[in-house]
Amino acid sequence: MKLTRGISVRGMACNIVGALLVLAGIGLVAMTTRSQLGYRVAAERHGGEVVNLDRDASPQAGQHGTMVRLVGTPQVVEAPRDPDFNLRASTSVLVRHVEMFQWREIRIGDVVHYEQDWVDRPLDSSHFEQPAGHLNPVSFPLSGKQFDAGLVQLGGFKFSPQLLHALPGSEQVTPDPKLLPENLAASFSAYQDYLVTSAHPGDPRLGDLRVSWEAVPLQEVTIVARIDGDRLVPAIDAADGKGYDVEIGNVPLIDVFPDLPVPPKYVMIEQLLAVLLATLGAFLLLLTHRDRRDVLLAPALGMLTVGTVACVLWLGHDALMLCTWLAVALLGFGVAIWRLQRTS
Repeated sequence: MKLTRGISVRGMACNIVGALLVLAGIGLVAMTTRSQLGYRVAAERHGGEVVNLDRDASPQAGQHGTMVRLVGTPQVVEAPRDPDFNLRASTSVLVRHVEMFQWREIRIGDVVHYEQDWVDRPLDSSHFEQPAGHLNPVSFPLSGKQFDAGLVQLGGFKFSPQLLHALPGSEQVTPDPKLLPENLAASFSAYQDYLVTSAHPGDPRLGDLRVSWEAVPLQEVTIVARIDGDRLVPAIDAADGKGYDVEIGNVPLIDVFPDLPVPPKYVMIEQLLAVLLATLGAFLLLLTHRDRRDVLLAPALGMLTVGTVACVLWLGHDALMLCTWLAVALLGFGVAIWRLQRTS
């Protein structure tokens, strides 16, 4: 009687512990899957899950449409050129600024006075309170312009115009008067970082022009964008309305998109652990059945249980993950049927 009671208590303990282990496996795979789904939903706001690529990465088959993060210094393959001044710079974007020395009307309360200064647009002096003696030229003989590089790339990926214009920073470009065309060399001379038409650059006169250039510096940047063939483009379907980001330096993804949760780690290990917990639980449950003690039946039941739960959670979210877990569940189901038929 005592032996029977001891066996009964031991069997009950195995059943309880086994059931808890199976539930632990189910809970672990559910928690891991929900963590993956939560991260994916948050990432979709910015175009989708982001894959980190190496600095010298090149386009590979199957990457089309993938959001990626690259870090490195862009390379200018086809530099921009200002054809009017024959000025070329190794930059992604070259901007020409044109200013004219003009009269400005300064109003402080009821007091109005006039001073001359460099201004980057024509000031209509006809609207001045005292236009007499303060007339400005009607228009600029030259205008400011922007010149884009023909080709800029990072690794093996080319920049789309949106990313080209998103590269940050600016630096002054010092022009070389020796490269000026003949028609402009007679009018312009170098002064500091400018080309000016002033006979006395330190003492400009009304109507004098001052031309300068700025360029986007080549520096290390972090780029998050979508792959389109061999180009980096914005994700136009992103809910954030932008679909890309460019930051100076090597910036982690969590700092690029602060609203993203911490990406799940050790996903594969947690999934394997979930199957192992369910397998161990099934093994303990089968110990109380002498005709069901089978080396292959316990792992088959563990795969079937965990795989079925994961299939339900991935349903409608990711076809690949759904098919993967469905294959695990079907494999477990097939092995379980086979072993049960053998023992019966």
